[in-house]
Amino acid sequence: MAMRDIRTVGDPVLRTVCDPITEIDPTVKQLVEDLCETVDHDGRAGLAANQIGVSLRAFSWNIEDEIGYVLNPTIVALDEEYIQDGDEGCLSVPGLWFPTVRAWYARVEGTDLDGKKVVVEGEELMARCLQHECDHLDGFLYIDRLEKSVKKKAMRAVRELMD
Repeated sequence: MAMRDIRTVGDPVLRTVCDPITEIDPTVKQLVEDLCETVDHDGRAGLAANQIGVSLRAFSWNIEDEIGYVLNPTIVALDEEYIQDGDEGCLSVPGLWFPTVRAWYARVEGTDLDGKKVVVEGEELMARCLQHECDHLDGFLYIDRLEKSVKKKAMRAVRELMD
């Protein structure tokens, strides 16, 4: 296992739609180990493969002392009747937190390393994590979802971060 460096805003891999995993080979197994090892630190809730420079559809999470992963995740349910709009941050946009609207509940389906179907679901922080990481795999950052007035402030802060 290896603790991997986190790619930050400005790196083109973060804006790339990740490829589906078509074969579970040693490279994918190593990717999962690296994702789980890298997310296993205080203050880290989730980590998408492209955040460590790998453009494949996989992410890990670290929520309430549970570390897990999912391959080829797809959001299959969102409860948008109930929303949350708390501050959200991202390892790839370090040190910046902005209010981000997300569904209160989310359910993701994907597979595990044995090719078996996996369902991951949750409310509040877990729901936010599932939505956030699936966005990463589609080439989006949370700052793309910000309300217009907040996004202007966020983009200014991101430019300063990149300088």
